[in-house]
Amino acid sequence: MGTRDRIVTATTELFRAKGYNGTTLADVGAAADATTGSLYHFFPGGKSALAGSVLRESGAAYQALFELIADESDGPADAVGNFFEGAAENLEQNDFIEICPIGGVAREMANADESIRLATADVFTEWAVALTARFTDVGMPADDAAELAATVIAALEGAFVLARSHKDAAPVRATGRQMRRLVEVHLADLDG
Repeated sequence: MGTRDRIVTATTELFRAKGYNGTTLADVGAAADATTGSLYHFFPGGKSALAGSVLRESGAAYQALFELIADESDGPADAVGNFFEGAAENLEQNDFIEICPIGGVAREMANADESIRLATADVFTEWAVALTARFTDVGMPADDAAELAATVIAALEGAFVLARSHKDAAPVRATGRQMRRLVEVHLADLDG
């Protein structure tokens, strides 16, 4: 793995464990076995630029994971339910550290750094577009699909907060069941 990739990977893990404000460039350098010069070579804008890259790359990885799960699922309701279940299992296996740094960093930094706010907004928009496409592909009207996608993403991020607060994946599983049902209701409306 090259230096840039080591830096991004280390920062992703640090953001998951310690958040944006709890992570220093010295932490990143130590975890990535990279010099400060290397950090600024790849990310001339410093920590903020590094965060933007981490958020966008993590967001793309989670979107790819969803697409893989959706491709293997029996329709969009099953895909949503399976994704929530996988997230619950991941939380349990990783002692409830932040499963996805995008939401955590967004909550932490959206009002403090415009470039980070924009990076998180871009990621959430890309997720919403992908999920909306899954819904419209089965005949859901575009406006309904977009609202449902936003609801599912908001529910997922909120469920993460509850699960981490309680150190219990039950809120993610419960929210996943409800989101699956909500998608099923929308799909049943298409048949009615």
